[in-house]
Amino acid sequence: MSGLSDKLKGTVNKVKGETKDQIGNATDDMRLQAEGKLDKVKGEAQQEFGEFKERLDRKDNK
Repeated sequence: MSGLSDKLKGTVNKVKGETKDQIGNATDDMRLQAEGKLDKVKGEAQQEFGEFKERLDRKDNK
């Protein structure tokens, strides 16, 4: 179940990052945009890690 948890956290970070990026874009706040982009990358990495853990769990259960 830990893979699912990582994937969920990744999704939350991606949404949070997209929100920051869009608000930063609308207000010309380059710092907020950069934070948003970092959050999105972090979220993508978390999702990939979660998927990797799930693949490992499936292999272990065979």
